[in-house]
Amino acid sequence: MRLDKYLKISRLIKRRTVAKELADSGVVSINGKKAKPADELKLGDVIGLRLGRREIRARVISIPDKPGKGDDQPMYEIVLDQKSDD
Repeated sequence: MRLDKYLKISRLIKRRTVAKELADSGVVSINGKKAKPADELKLGDVIGLRLGRREIRARVISIPDKPGKGDDQPMYEIVLDQKSDD
């Protein structure tokens, strides 16, 4: 599944256009490497997000075939949620 779509349906980012803009600007990574919106995610990948002073890392644990509103299954687990005090 595309990175921007995954970020939206997993609710890590509220809108797909915002997810695309963040990936284009270089604040999103997959397994430590800068990611593009169209990069494909696999189970076990670690997504890194730098949002202001906050850094979030989440491991992909589920990629639904047909995402829907009734899906309550967790799609990721938080590996790191850190706020820097610079």
